[in-house]
Formats: sequence, structure tokens, C-alpha cells
Amino acid sequence: MTSPIEEIMADIGNSDNPLLNSQLTELSNLSSEELELFERSWTTIEPERRRQTVYRLVELAEGNLLLNFDSIFKYCLKDRNDEVRSQAIEGLWENEEASLIDPLVNLLEQDSSEEVQASAATALGKFAMLAEHNKLRSCHVSRIQEALLSVINDKNKPVEVRRRALESAAPLSLSQVRLAITKAYQSHDSEFRVSSIYAMGKNCDPSWLPILLNELGSTNAEVRYEAALACGELEREEAVPYLTKLVNDIDTNVQMAAIQALGKIDSPQAREYLEQCLDNPNE
Repeated sequence: MTSPIEEIMADIGNSDNPLLNSQLTELSNLSSEELELFERSWTTIEPERRRQTVYRLVELAEGNLLLNFDSIFKYCLKDRNDEVRSQAIEGLWENEEASLIDPLVNLLEQDSSEEVQASAATALGKFAMLAEHNKLRSCHVSRIQEALLSVINDKNKPVEVRRRALESAAPLSLSQVRLAITKAYQSHDSEFRVSSIYAMGKNCDPSWLPILLNELGSTNAEVRYEAALACGELEREEAVPYLTKLVNDIDTNVQMAAIQALGKIDSPQAREYLEQCLDNPNE
């Protein structure tokens, strides 16, 4: 007799059938036996259909916190398809199990796909934050630090991967991280510089503030945006007068970043300005 999981997988495997949310939700919280049936069927499904399925599972999980497809996403970290592996990493965005650290580091260091490497680098960011808050064992902390710093300093790695590693390493209170942020800021690569500004905020060191205040006046809207958010992360009252000017920026995203930053700064001046924004005719 065919099990419900086998029937669902048969439908998923038939590309002529639409992917139904009602069926996909049945893949939540699979037992070990059900997962085994899933794995057996999964390898027979064509790559594009696997990609579509994982993408939809990620969407469903983001829209309903009661759904849990983590066992599937963990399995898909070894999928033959680049996009499936990348989406599987995305699907594990809330999972803080230390058992994920080694697989993510291996993907960062060894995967053949730049997209997968970059996704793995970004995913390691939450573990770097846990490490900084002393919520991981020392062996895991060392693994994360060494992997991220090695990638940041590896000139043979794609810039996209290196910048995502820098952003993830930013919360770590290490002199090597500060040096890496400084070098990235001094880089001639514009994207690397943008990541360095993001990293300054996540590093939470007030010594970055003069650079960030200067970059609030950049001609590049993306730089102004990241500098505004970074000022919010530092929560320094000195940034308030600069941020209030950006609320009238020509770029809407920069305006929103400035308002968000003001909301994080606990000062009477910031609160007063936010109250004024409530009277703005623009929704």
C-alpha cells in the first residue's frame, strides 16, 4: 500500500502537475521514516522541479512559522543542483543548531557555485552573532572565525563571497575583523566598500562613527542607505542631526533607512523628529 508521502512525492515528481500548497505543507515535520521515503523519491525528480519545490517550501515556511521543513532543507544541502543547495540554505535561516556550522563552512570553502558559497557565508552570520554572545562552544567559535577570516582574506575567492563573509564576521570582537573592515573600506571595489559600511554597524564599535557620518553625505545612494542603517546600529546620539537631514533624501530607501535608524537611537531629539514625521502627508 502506498503511503501519503509516496503519493505526494509522485505528484511532485510529475512536472505536468501543479505544485499544490496543500500537498507541500504535508512535508512539514517529517518523521525519520517519512524523510527516508522523501529522499528515495527526491533523487528521481528532475532538477528544475526540485528547484521549484524547494523555493516553494521556503516561501511557505516564511509565511507560516508552524511549518518546519528543516529536515528537507538539511538533506538538500547536498543536492546536485546549485540553486537547490542555495535555496536550502535560505530555508534554514532561523535554524541555530550548531550541527549546521560544519556543513555551512564546507559549502563556503569547497562548493563549486559562487552563489552557494555566498549564501553559506551569509548563513554563518547568525552563528557569528551567537559566538559573540557566548552562546556557542569554543570549538564552534574557532571554526566560524577561521573560516570567515580565511575567505575574507582569500583574493582568489569571488568578491561577492568575500563581502558576504565580511558582513557575517562583523559582530566578532576581533582585531582581525576590524582590520578586514578597514581594508575593505579602503578597497577600490565599490561593492566591497558598501559591505564594509554595513559591517561597521554590525561591529557596534563607536569608533566607526566619524566614517559613517561622512558617508551619510555620499553621492552614492546605496552608501548613504547603509551608512544610515549602520548609524542606527551604533545608537549614537551624535548621528541624529545628520540622520534628520536624510529623511528628506531624494532616494526613498535612504529616507526609510534614516527613519529606522532614528527609531533605534534613544534621545529626545530623535523622538521629537519622529513625531514630526507622523504629520508628514506622505504615507
